[in-house]
Amino acid sequence: MEFNVSYSLDNEQQFWDELDDIVAGQCETCELIDNALRSYLHFTTTFKEEYLKSEYDIARCSYKLLESRIFRAHKEYVRRQFIYCLLQEDDAKTLHVVSSFLLFDGREDEDLFQMMRVESAFPKLVELVKDSSREEDMGLHKLLLELLYEMSRIQRLSWEDLSTIDDAFVLYLFRIIEELSNDVNDPYHYPVIRVLLVLNEQYMVTSTLPNSTPLTNRIIKAFSTHGNAYKTFGENLILLLNRESETSLQLLILKLLYLLFQSESTAEYFYTNDLHVLLDVILRNLLDLPSGNEREDALRHTYLRVLHPLLANSQLRCEDAHYKCHEVLKCLRILRGRNSSGTTSWHFAPVDETTVRLVKRCMAVEWLQDHIPVTVTAPTTVPASAPAPPPPRRQSHINGKNGTKSEKKSGDTKTLSPTHATYNGNGHLSPDKEQGDGQKELARRMLGMGLEKAGESAISVAEVAAHMERPGVMTASRREEG
Repeated sequence: MEFNVSYSLDNEQQFWDELDDIVAGQCETCELIDNALRSYLHFTTTFKEEYLKSEYDIARCSYKLLESRIFRAHKEYVRRQFIYCLLQEDDAKTLHVVSSFLLFDGREDEDLFQMMRVESAFPKLVELVKDSSREEDMGLHKLLLELLYEMSRIQRLSWEDLSTIDDAFVLYLFRIIEELSNDVNDPYHYPVIRVLLVLNEQYMVTSTLPNSTPLTNRIIKAFSTHGNAYKTFGENLILLLNRESETSLQLLILKLLYLLFQSESTAEYFYTNDLHVLLDVILRNLLDLPSGNEREDALRHTYLRVLHPLLANSQLRCEDAHYKCHEVLKCLRILRGRNSSGTTSWHFAPVDETTVRLVKRCMAVEWLQDHIPVTVTAPTTVPASAPAPPPPRRQSHINGKNGTKSEKKSGDTKTLSPTHATYNGNGHLSPDKEQGDGQKELARRMLGMGLEKAGESAISVAEVAAHMERPGVMTASRREEG
């Protein structure tokens, strides 16, 4: 947007006064609105280096327009003009002002992000983010990442949008994290991580759609092929889960962890010491969630669904000492509603069936079974003339490959875990043939990568993918209740 008007300012206050005059006009026609928007962009970009040096200044500039009479009276038209500007502009200064306006407007009203999707802004944002020249202006690059994240987390992206993500873009984001410091508080670090997390969720959601063309999860693929080169991401992911109180962001992290521990190629991505920290965080959060609330119960279920493959497939299963096995068992007994002595636990209200089922699945992990004491009961007294019949042949064993529990009785085998899976070599999941076609298709679409060790049911995968929460909702805590 070119607009040939010259300004002469002596100080910063004159800049803000002039900006107020530009957005204060009463515009009743499209031509007058366009002229006002051109003036706004020309004025702000002309003096950006001089008076818009900080993020606060850029934000203040955006809110001048958001609170103006022009925007309040012609909201949809102004939004559309700024979206078109984003799609067409290459000038970094203009993109900076436009991206800031769209970001703050969208955070106030999510309709803006939906409009951006309809106008095909997602592919343009991907293009702008991966344009290496943007790194020269870190403020702009950070805004573009935040805009990409906010737009993606409040709505389902189309198959066409996600297909614009290629391996090079994902690896580019991982390289940014690796090149930065290990400080998770780095203001540029967090937006990059959140984009990767929300893209992973989008892949999971898309894979559940009926009759959709399978789309490989490129986030999991990057871990599978290049995970050893990008360990900083994993370290920061655990740190974020440890401190995050917003439920929606916890879920984004848990969904990625779930998929990582499901696939044999990524189950050992984390350093062992980091796994210890992760296990501590999960146990703490499980016990800290209040009971009797549907929202917290659902979050507890997701944590348990992550805990099972973490215990069954990661390096934790290989350690001689089996890190905190007694603490894990104690936590699971409490969640089940029983303490170590078998009596009712005081920690929770009546336990829901899903929690009980998920706890049993976790307790069936082979190395945990080794630490569960065997309860011996006294034999029933019978008359001497009636010898006790021999006990039925019944053997319980754990399948070491997938961590599922089977019961053998009189030659019959019953597998308790409903799905076994193998990798078909084409980047998709192939459950064993005896499983239903619906489970096969769901599992194949969901992960886009193989689950050689997982053995998780397709239902669990779908439950994890479907669990969402509105941004801004904070997770309740027993510590707060106390």
